[in-house]
Amino acid sequence: MKADMQEAPVKSGKTALITQSNYIPWKGYFDLIASVDELILLDSVQYTRRDWRNRNIIKTPSGPLWLTIPVKVKGRYQEAIDEIRIADTSWVDTHIRSISLNYKRAAGFQNISPWLFDSLAAAANKESLSEVNESLIRSICSQLGIATPIRRCTDVLDRASMQKMEPTERLLELCHSVGAKRYVSGPAAKQYLDVARFDQLGIDVEWADYGGYPEYPQLWGSFDHYVSIVDLLLNAGHDAGKFMKYM
Repeated sequence: MKADMQEAPVKSGKTALITQSNYIPWKGYFDLIASVDELILLDSVQYTRRDWRNRNIIKTPSGPLWLTIPVKVKGRYQEAIDEIRIADTSWVDTHIRSISLNYKRAAGFQNISPWLFDSLAAAANKESLSEVNESLIRSICSQLGIATPIRRCTDVLDRASMQKMEPTERLLELCHSVGAKRYVSGPAAKQYLDVARFDQLGIDVEWADYGGYPEYPQLWGSFDHYVSIVDLLLNAGHDAGKFMKYM
C-alpha cells in the first residue's frame, strides 16, 4: 500500500459506476473505474456540446491545448451521445502530432507513445463518438492494469424504456439490473441526485473525492491535475499507477 495514498473504500455488495463516455479522460475518471466492480457507460443520454465527450486538454509550452474530435452536430442537438457520428477521421493525425510535439521530452514518451498512438489510430476507425471513447477507455484501462468490467447501458436496459425515465429512476434501474448495492458518483451530481430514493431501495450512494492526488514530474509550468490521462501516462510511464488512489 502506498504510504501517502488513500485506501480504497471497503465494499459491501457490488459497486457500480454509471457515467457518460469521455474522450481520453483525466486520471480521476480512471480512478473511479478502478474503485468499482462494474462500469456502465450511459451514452444513451443527450449529447452535450462544448463538454468532455469529444475533447480534452493537454499541456503545452504556451498553455493548455484542447484536442477536439470533430462531430456531426448541426441540426442534431437532441441526439444521444451514442448517435453522434465523427465528421472527419483525420482528427487522429492532428492529435498524434500535437501530443508528439508537446510530450517528446516527457520521461515516459519512448515507452508509452507507441501504444498510445496505436490505440488512437485504432479508435479512429470507429464511426461513432461513443465507440471511439469506449475503445480508448478500454485500452487505457488495460494499460493501467484496471480489470473492471465495462458494459453499455443499452446492454443492460432497453433503450426506449430508459428514454422515458427521469435521471434518478434510470440510474436506479441500471443499478438494480446489475445487482449493485453501492453507487459511486461524481460530486457534481449532488445538485440533482435524489439520494433518498436510493436509500429506499437499499443502495448506498458514495461521492467521489478528487482531493489528495500527489504531483508527478510534469512538463510546462505550474502543475495541473485536471488534464487528460495521457499527460500522466507520458510523464510517469509505467509508474503512472503510483500517482493514482486506487491502483
